[in-house]
Amino acid sequence: MKLTIIGRWGAYPAANEATSAYLLQKDDFTLLIDVGSGALSSVQNYVDVMDIDAVILSHYHHDHVADIGVLQYAWLVQSILREQDEILPIYGHAEDKEGFSNLTSENTEGIAYDPKETLEVGPFNITFLKTVHPAPCYGMRITDGESSIVYTADTSYQKEWTDFCKDVDLLIADCNFYANQDGASAGHLTSKEVGTIASEANVKELILSHLPHYGDHQQLLKEASEQFHNRIQIAEKGLVWIK
Repeated sequence: MKLTIIGRWGAYPAANEATSAYLLQKDDFTLLIDVGSGALSSVQNYVDVMDIDAVILSHYHHDHVADIGVLQYAWLVQSILREQDEILPIYGHAEDKEGFSNLTSENTEGIAYDPKETLEVGPFNITFLKTVHPAPCYGMRITDGESSIVYTADTSYQKEWTDFCKDVDLLIADCNFYANQDGASAGHLTSKEVGTIASEANVKELILSHLPHYGDHQQLLKEASEQFHNRIQIAEKGLVWIK
């Protein structure tokens, strides 16, 4: 599996960057996980937009789905130019009926996943954990049968994360708050909580993402590393992880 960070910010993108978006590739299959603001511009540095085989969404807050509309336009325009008649599947939960309805267009099809079941998308098997967040949101555990990744999406702390993340090769965690702050009131994790989850779950590597627009991100790294002693990185645009 090859994971590329496309967007790493919470709420809104910093200049020339994007909010939550991650590109996961295996063999000839490309899965885009969340499509935040700025994601479509950024993702084209790594793949042709028409080479995206599927999209999956954690929830429908703007910083995770803002570029769905422009992705649909891109597929429409390119389908006409290339004289192709392809449909891009976009997987999302159906608890937000309005959000889900926006996934289907002329060249895209919204497909509802059942969070209680394992979803097969290309070479990937995906299981879900409902997060603690103001809107219905699902974290994902993704495996290709050899390696595994957990993406927390947006969440505050819950003990269920320890079992859900058990022994994964990579944890991509919401780290929107510093250790001395109250992340729970906004539905996000602190650096200390992320480090604790990673340590208790025996995670191999940790990437801190969904970053705040203030403070020193190296402090997030320091605070998480006080709990978790394996490899930790701050998410960066274009950062690549391969297993």
